[in-house]
Amino acid sequence: MPINSFLYPGAKVNKTYDVSNSLRFDDGSSDTLQKTFSAGNQKTWSFSTWVKRSVLGVNNAKILGTDYAGLAEAYLLFKDNNQLHYGQYASGGAAANYGFQTNQVFRDTNAWYNILFVWDSTQSTSSDRMKLYVNGSQVTSFASSTYPSENLDGVWNSGRDHFIGGGTYGAKFDGYLCESVFVDGTALSPTDVGEFDANSPNIWKPIDVSGLTFGTNGFYQEYKQSGTSANSSGLGADTSGNDNHFTVNNLTAVDQSTDTCTNNFATLNNLVPNAATYSEGNLKITTSSNWESSGQSIPVTQGKWYAEFIASSNSAIIGVEDFDLVNTWSVLYFGSSANGVGYWNAYSGQLYKNNSYSSYAGGAFDSDDIVGIYLDMDNKYVYFSINGAMQNSGDPSSGSSGTGGEALSGTSYVMGGGNYTGNIQANFGAPPFAISSGNQDANGYGNFEYSPTVSGVNYYSINSKNIAEFG
Repeated sequence: MPINSFLYPGAKVNKTYDVSNSLRFDDGSSDTLQKTFSAGNQKTWSFSTWVKRSVLGVNNAKILGTDYAGLAEAYLLFKDNNQLHYGQYASGGAAANYGFQTNQVFRDTNAWYNILFVWDSTQSTSSDRMKLYVNGSQVTSFASSTYPSENLDGVWNSGRDHFIGGGTYGAKFDGYLCESVFVDGTALSPTDVGEFDANSPNIWKPIDVSGLTFGTNGFYQEYKQSGTSANSSGLGADTSGNDNHFTVNNLTAVDQSTDTCTNNFATLNNLVPNAATYSEGNLKITTSSNWESSGQSIPVTQGKWYAEFIASSNSAIIGVEDFDLVNTWSVLYFGSSANGVGYWNAYSGQLYKNNSYSSYAGGAFDSDDIVGIYLDMDNKYVYFSINGAMQNSGDPSSGSSGTGGEALSGTSYVMGGGNYTGNIQANFGAPPFAISSGNQDANGYGNFEYSPTVSGVNYYSINSKNIAEFG
């Protein structure tokens, strides 16, 4: 199967079409978009979206769903074994139940997938009546499959509540969606929603879909607006021209993200073996009476990088650590190894290095303070700030002199942190918390409370485009 390369730094990507926004769904908050349609074409329709998962192993995590009414519902979801499943229950018992479940599993929380599902019961060949494509290639290997009878009116696109990110029964979706497209009355092909990159033919990328014929109930969710009403200014705004705007349930402007299928931002890596609870699109970890830590999903070996963190308690360590140690979790705290440096907010602020504490000319950060990390991998120094004020008289523009910085000896680093009880939120450029000032890096990426640029020296948000240029 072709690979969606937006996980892989350094890959060549043609700058033909950029996706600006995604929407971040958190299953713990029951985030959904919802709309009641009048009945449309129930024999032929298509749905496409780009997906970045956050939580694995959750049963019935619905990307797309309907209400459960009259013993009938339809859904597109991930099972607890991380297989993709489309199914519908229709009144009339088991003979009216249709669906399939892939043999393939989807366990990469650092990558974007394009999913295209096509329902076309007008086809004479039963296996052509439901089709699934992932990253431009048709999925044909299924753990189970039951196809609808010819010309069957399916449950989706009937006169009932329809949901993006959930349904009325089962789990909600947890992760990011962008470029969500529903076409009423047409069986789409993968080339209607994407194309393979000319320079890297295994890379599937989005194309402009605004010219599609969407049909009566069709919609195009670009997630460019930030309001909470069901109108053209809302998070559920339809930009197809049909004005099929969705009602916003529990989502706010903070859930709008610039982490997309054309610019993949780092998150905290929930694949490391620890007991922390991850939420907010893997940008928040919560612990209870147990030290747990996590670092960014995309390591860096060169370049200059910036991120911001908020800790809710006075038992937090925020810093940088060796990538290999963090992701095999041979260390418990940032600064446990000889290569790492942790900034501890207890006892007026101390550094944690090589598994021991040392004095530091910086104050302790309080809960809800924003701790900035300037990571200079070109000169191997790290600097810390609190609410924009540099600590230890640090000067991230000082280059090889490392004024006020802490020297690093490793080769591949992640930023992150952990605590004993409470939570830590990470902003690698697509924040899970509200930003009041809105600073971007010199390439125009990211959304930070404080500037990534210091005395004319640029530090950058951690995303696939910046990594391709500097990392």
